[in-house]
Amino acid sequence: MTSDWPGTLAAATAELRERRATARLMDRDHTLWQEDPTEVANRLGWLDEPERMQSQAGDLIAFARDLVHDGLEHVVWCGMGGSSLFPELLAATVAAGKVSPRPGPEFTVLDSSHPAAVARVAQTVPLDRTLFCFASKSGGTIETRSHLEYFRTLVSGPQQLAVVTDAGSDLDTMARADGFRAVFNANPDIGGRYSALSHFGMLPAAILGLDVASILRGGAEMVDKCRADDGPGSTLAAALGAGVRTGRDKLTIDAWGPFGDWVEQLVAESTGKHDTGILPVVREPIVAADRYGHDRLFVGYGDDGGGALAKLADAGHPTVGLGRASLDSGGAALGSEVVRWEIAIALAGALMGINPFDQPDVEAAKKAARTTLEQGVPEFPFTSVSDAVASVQAGDYVAIQAFVDPASPYLEQFERARFAIRDATKAATTLAVGPRYLHSTGQLHKGGPPSGVFLQVLDVGDTDVDIPGRDFTFRDLVSAEAAGDYLALQQRDRCVFRVRPDDLAAFGS
Repeated sequence: MTSDWPGTLAAATAELRERRATARLMDRDHTLWQEDPTEVANRLGWLDEPERMQSQAGDLIAFARDLVHDGLEHVVWCGMGGSSLFPELLAATVAAGKVSPRPGPEFTVLDSSHPAAVARVAQTVPLDRTLFCFASKSGGTIETRSHLEYFRTLVSGPQQLAVVTDAGSDLDTMARADGFRAVFNANPDIGGRYSALSHFGMLPAAILGLDVASILRGGAEMVDKCRADDGPGSTLAAALGAGVRTGRDKLTIDAWGPFGDWVEQLVAESTGKHDTGILPVVREPIVAADRYGHDRLFVGYGDDGGGALAKLADAGHPTVGLGRASLDSGGAALGSEVVRWEIAIALAGALMGINPFDQPDVEAAKKAARTTLEQGVPEFPFTSVSDAVASVQAGDYVAIQAFVDPASPYLEQFERARFAIRDATKAATTLAVGPRYLHSTGQLHKGGPPSGVFLQVLDVGDTDVDIPGRDFTFRDLVSAEAAGDYLALQQRDRCVFRVRPDDLAAFGS
């Protein structure tokens, strides 16, 4: 299946050129993906956003400075998926210590409905000197709305609350009526996973004291570079499309971890539908070539020869090197790489014959979770991890879905188990924390290739937190979300197992 990689790559490159794919993308021609303009014509605003946001940068920086002036020492950013992954990446750039941001508030991202995570935020930030910002494009994201309903009861008033959302959403209307400190309306023509260089990413950049103008300039320059048929976006797109056509649909991304997390959502949610898709494999150190199956494509940074990628290429695995971009610089290189991947995934969608801007299977888990909240959480049988792993076949991937506290020590043990499973089966493996992954790889799990083996683990802990105005708690919510996704996978005839945390941890020991 993979012997003709060079030929398939050349054919994908030629197809993009013959279809004038880059020119049609820049012209917002929805027929590049489908005849129906629905969820395409109003999803391409990200192409202009780096330029458009330049005029907004001053207001965002002034807002951040006012927080400091008013004695607000901490910002808690509540969001899920596209509303939280890029802010988390930006916070990690500051933590990496390679940038010199101007002094500003401490910054915490909350993208979990696990009660221990919610309680920890309430117990560790100075509640009287913290701004809580709630980011949701639709305004109805249940985790984010639950965070809002909880935290607003802990602060002195609406001057400690802000939102980022589409104009006219319920969140927008409520925040304005209740006199929140600020309401930022994002560009409605941008979907969540393409929103990094919009208000959803640039407001946190300003709060963190990063160089907003530089990030945006890098993004705008990459848009211009990608107008050529052989630009950086189309070159990467051709490799991704060729990967799918040759069975190399497990995309191993050798990049700085937080950047890989952001790319993971973009790739999985954009391509995983109609029984096709690209599985992003992130935070996996490159190992010897013979420990991988023949279904991998490797893309990485900083390996110009003689390193890990070069050794994989020598062993016959297809690889793509993207140079030595400073992903943790918090500057132009970061903005540039964001746009490269956005354009590449959009064009890869054209090669795959899908609409990369919709998410037709996301609602299934949400619907099942709502039903579970109303009717009670069902009991699921436990399977031993050994039995579950024994079901893995060539070409499968194994996804560990961990509904645990994001600070749980279990996660390190699950990471070791993940790699033990890879070594035992040669299957690509992923580790995702729930419910966060529902807004990232959840679409691919249910809508992508039926080759996933899902090990779901739930540990709600001993803490619980009430949600004001709701007849369920955060523990109820995270339990229902785990059950909802389990049921949604079952309904799609996916191979899903509920396993015990200690059993999974022991597999990697």
